Amino acid sequence: MEAKYNWNLKEIFENREEFDKTKKELEDDLNKINNYQGKLCDSSDNLYNCYKLYEKALEKYERLYGYGMLYYNLDMSNQEGIKLYKEVESIGTNFSTKVSFMTPEITYSKNGVVEKYLANDKRLERYKRDIEDILKEKEHILSKKEETLLANYSEIFSAPENTFDILTNAEFKFGNLTNENGEEVELTESNYTIFLKIQKEDVRKQAFNLMYEQYSKFVNTITELYLANVKASSVTAKLKNYKSSLERAVLNDDASLKVYDSLIESIHEGLHVNHEFIDLKKKILKKEDFHMYDLYVNPFEIEKDEITYEDARKEVENALAIMGKEYLNKLREAFDNNWIDVFAKPNKKGGAYSMGIYSVHPYVLLNFVNSKRDISTIAHELGHSMHSYYSSSNQTIIDADYTIMTAEVASTVNEILLSSYQVEHEKDKTKKAELIYELLEMIRATLFRQSMFAEFEKIVHEKIENNETLSSSDLNDIYYRLNKEYFGNNMIVDENIKYEWARIPHFYSDFYVYKYATGISAAISIATKILKRGESFVRKYIEMLKQGCSKKSIELLKMVDVDLESKEVYKDAINFYHEKMEELKELI
Repeated sequence: MEAKYNWNLKEIFENREEFDKTKKELEDDLNKINNYQGKLCDSSDNLYNCYKLYEKALEKYERLYGYGMLYYNLDMSNQEGIKLYKEVESIGTNFSTKVSFMTPEITYSKNGVVEKYLANDKRLERYKRDIEDILKEKEHILSKKEETLLANYSEIFSAPENTFDILTNAEFKFGNLTNENGEEVELTESNYTIFLKIQKEDVRKQAFNLMYEQYSKFVNTITELYLANVKASSVTAKLKNYKSSLERAVLNDDASLKVYDSLIESIHEGLHVNHEFIDLKKKILKKEDFHMYDLYVNPFEIEKDEITYEDARKEVENALAIMGKEYLNKLREAFDNNWIDVFAKPNKKGGAYSMGIYSVHPYVLLNFVNSKRDISTIAHELGHSMHSYYSSSNQTIIDADYTIMTAEVASTVNEILLSSYQVEHEKDKTKKAELIYELLEMIRATLFRQSMFAEFEKIVHEKIENNETLSSSDLNDIYYRLNKEYFGNNMIVDENIKYEWARIPHFYSDFYVYKYATGISAAISIATKILKRGESFVRKYIEMLKQGCSKKSIELLKMVDVDLESKEVYKDAINFYHEKMEELKELI
């Protein structure tokens, strides 16, 4: 493999000696930080000096952890890499332990003392956002004894999710099916969606029924696991003085109850557009009966086009040239200077990700297999990388990270810009239709499907918090009814789909999925404005990327005219979905 296609981890540490030197420096910094325990808020000098050390230590830790994780991910069978990753995990545990006193000491400081330091000591301006965020949480922080008790129970609270993971990933066997070539193959969670995209209906139907037959056998057990998780979340929220588990989740996301409610209400008002897409799918596939297992087929995909990495790079650069010279030059730097580990290799971590390292640059892991779909992955991950680059270049390490509410926005903006470019420059009508169809399917799966998941969660949590007793039949009925509402009358909502809720791992991370729907709505709004307004709006957007987490997520998005509490952003996303449908209709 040519060096230009591989990461250059020497930009983080030249050698092991440099790694060990930084590790020792971090240990020294953490010991100095620990000296402030019990007296952090005794003076503004103490608070400033401790935070100054914390900032230095955090930068060193990020380099150490990043190096260890990246090295390990290149070959997960390499014993040296495994040992190194365990070492940086241990460093992380030590880091967390040594700085853990800071938040409670600020929280339990005498009323007004820390606020006075912030008002009078200009040096603390650098850390003001972080300190104020801690102070705002005061009403939801319990006594030290109570917080310790809750912390000790955290492992028990995570037991339902851990048990679910073991049960469904290690112990479930779904059986065999006959594939499109007449071969008998095993169905697994990882290949399930591949089978649902196959043109041959019988293969899709086999996969669908095998999957949910297995979940139906264990639905009572999974119900107990899920409801235990919901109850733990609800009890914790109540103990911490939140009105509900939903309120706790959205406030921790930098969002609000209004964001969640506006999303669900807007989606319900636009469900007829989703029904229209289902009707269009049915018409294109020429199916009298359209089933749940027919949803994922792209009828325009005749053959899987291959592309070289160099051509994929060119297409990404061309599509994102609209972002201006500075953005494009930084993309080229990423391609030319070993930010990206490109190709699949034996024992390399699967999938794709971007990891920002504050004092170096972002690193992107790909597993490029010459598929045209890999182009979208490149654009997506570089969206994250550019977000990391801009925030790290303009904020302290404490404020450079960005929240989950904004994390997927930059990546999805790039995907939409790429899709727009590809559709505009594709001359073949069938391939153009395939591209538009894929974009529509992404919006359906992200905006409508994730909103349906979010509504299911909201209903279940509310019922538990109202002391209702729920059974597996109740959960099945709620989920089946939602499917009927979201897909409309022209879809055969197969009975087995009622078990789908039981295989969604995200439900064990309470109220996580709605952020996918808000994220794509914000991304559609931003991308369409970039395409319409050009350079002037690009400047606004990049200014937002530079902010990291220095402002609340809702306020950051308002910088680019996106108000997640308003229904308008979701209505605009639904209108965009409808416009793309009309474009597709003109091609068929």
